[in-house]
This record gives sequence, C-alpha cells and structure tokens, in this order.
Amino acid sequence: MSTAVIDTNALPVPIPVRELLPYVIFAGLLFMLALYFVGAEEGATSIVKGMYVHEFVHDGRHLLGFPCH
Repeated sequence: MSTAVIDTNALPVPIPVRELLPYVIFAGLLFMLALYFVGAEEGATSIVKGMYVHEFVHDGRHLLGFPCH
C-alpha cells in the first residue's frame, strides 16, 4: 500500500486573463445569440420563417420577462 502525500503549502496558480479572453468572448457571443432567439426572433426581425423558433422558446420568453402576446 502506498501513502499519499498532500502538500498543504501549495498555492493556487493564477490564470492569465489573456488565456481566458477567447473563451469569454465565445461565451458572450453564444449568450447574445441565445438572447436574440429568445427575445427578438419574431415579427419583422425574424431570421427563421414561421413560428417554430417562437414556439420552441415561448416559455423561456415569459420566464425572462419578454412580452410576446
């Protein structure tokens, strides 16, 4: 049987912001795309024809406080 040694003096390694920036930008773009489809995908600003996207995100619209009827 082996014994595990735990170093209690170990300090966390800081993550440079430069390495996180691409992930933060990508997550922000995904968030903005999701917000568009939940909040504005209907009527004159619609990209997808028909009411399929609106009906798919309908409950999410009410949950986030977007008016839809």
